[in-house]
Amino acid sequence: MIKEFSQRCKRGVLCNKPYSGTEVLEDFGEKHIISGDLIVYTSADSVFQVAAHEDIVPLEKLYEYCKIAREITPVGRVIARPFKGNAGNFQRTANRRDFSLAPPEKTMLDYISESGQSVVAIGKINDIFAGRGITEYAHTSSNCEGIAKIFEYLDLEFSGLCFINLVDFDMLYGHRNDVDGYAKALSEFDEALPEIIKKLKPDDMLIITADHGCDPGFKESTDHTREYIPLLIFGKGIKPCNLGTLEGFSHIGKTLCDFLKVQDFIEGQSFLRKITAF
Repeated sequence: MIKEFSQRCKRGVLCNKPYSGTEVLEDFGEKHIISGDLIVYTSADSVFQVAAHEDIVPLEKLYEYCKIAREITPVGRVIARPFKGNAGNFQRTANRRDFSLAPPEKTMLDYISESGQSVVAIGKINDIFAGRGITEYAHTSSNCEGIAKIFEYLDLEFSGLCFINLVDFDMLYGHRNDVDGYAKALSEFDEALPEIIKKLKPDDMLIITADHGCDPGFKESTDHTREYIPLLIFGKGIKPCNLGTLEGFSHIGKTLCDFLKVQDFIEGQSFLRKITAF
């Protein structure tokens, strides 16, 4: 697979090992600048990551290489990892792009959009779902930009789902063991939350959750960590309720379809009746 990738890109390949995303730049960044070869590595996830300096490989060319990798690899995601800087001070930029396998079956996004409602994807959501079931999307380069998009869409009239990913918690702070940066990002979101709540309409439901753990204080590794994810639900029609520990994201998807009155075939249990009077 690496041989075919290299031949089709007409560039050599460096690394080809499981690696920390920051350490791989320290160990191979200078070699990449000298040779022009692409840095290819993986992690604990099912991914094929391609790193290149933005001054050596233009962004659109890097994305083109990742599309080639997407054609020839069966892994979950191919990830473009552009970076800048000099030896000893390389920094990944906000121009990351994910090229995902299309979901093998329908997701809640398909069911919602097929019902005629909107599915707005903000951040990397469009990449994660390979564009499936999404009616409108906006890429963002930071948490601050993502929060600004939240306010923008809260002022619009639409029926359906606005699905937002705030990437800095994971990319900038969790994977870099940056406790102070993580805490600052949490504070920034906390400061925005009252205004978000204020803008919610009477029949809106806000869900705050995560796709995995990424504890910045776990010094043994920079990979994702295994703690349970939070699930916080708020709305003017939501009543206080402890849902306990749920197993799997399907319950959230089922509940969202139930909330939007969408016929679906998701294998999960809706908890809508437990948390609302609807």
